Amino acid sequence: MTDAISRLRDNIRRVFLGNDLAIEQVVCCLLARGHVLIEDVPGVGKTVLAMALARSLDCGFNRLQLTPDMLPADVLGVSVLDRASSEFVFRRGPVFTNILLADEINRTTPRTQTALLEAMNEAQVSIDGHVYRLPEPFMVLATQNPYEFEGTYPLPENQLDRFLMRIRLGYPAQEDEIRVLEQRPAQNALGALGPVMHQGEIVALQASVDDVRLDRALMEYIVALARATREHPEVRIGLSPRGSLALAQAARAGAFFRGRDYVIPEDVLSNIEPVAAHRLVLRAGGDAPGILQSVLMTLRAPA
Repeated sequence: MTDAISRLRDNIRRVFLGNDLAIEQVVCCLLARGHVLIEDVPGVGKTVLAMALARSLDCGFNRLQLTPDMLPADVLGVSVLDRASSEFVFRRGPVFTNILLADEINRTTPRTQTALLEAMNEAQVSIDGHVYRLPEPFMVLATQNPYEFEGTYPLPENQLDRFLMRIRLGYPAQEDEIRVLEQRPAQNALGALGPVMHQGEIVALQASVDDVRLDRALMEYIVALARATREHPEVRIGLSPRGSLALAQAARAGAFFRGRDYVIPEDVLSNIEPVAAHRLVLRAGGDAPGILQSVLMTLRAPA
């Protein structure tokens, strides 16, 4: 682990107490140029984790509190008439930033959810025949409540596929929950949190992740895992080639996070559920984590 990554992790720990795995996963998504969906019940720290990462980075940050009446233009921006020049001028929306927190993304309509697709996949926005590039780095941190909660709209499969990982936080351990009470309101701690990594460092670390070595045997293993999900009787649509690419890049980021310049099987195995589970379209009664575990049992990881 580099000094920069260690500083970032420790800074987030000052505010988000407990669940070091969630911190590692969010940081790995940043290193892999990916986006992360944090799903759990209200009140377990989803927004605190996302805000802690954003405040730890010295770069642009916008927060969107998504609601049912929000329109795509509220996210992307809109062209308005400039009376002085009699020309339309594009006013950029909050998506034009480095770190975008899309809070409670599944409380807005599918029309507005899909406004983020091009931005998340290609780091650009197309409006009125013009293409606008987004700044580097660009990352979406989205939070959502479970689908069974009132007032939520399930994310479509093509939207879910744009998230490198979907993670869950769970309830904190008893000692960690006591520390939360001792800390006083989390907003006070967040307000005191300062950046520990600047924009250029992030881009350089992301380039370093691209150079992490992934042997052909592990590439073949990742493809075999993906193909096994496509042939599983409880799966209607298995892991796509984009999902295989996501798993490979997450494994590279995990290896780099742990201080290695090469991937080992554990880097693949530890990432398969957060990377793959939300990408599977299941038949009735299917259970994504259970299916992935059964696939792992049938395929031996390379030595």
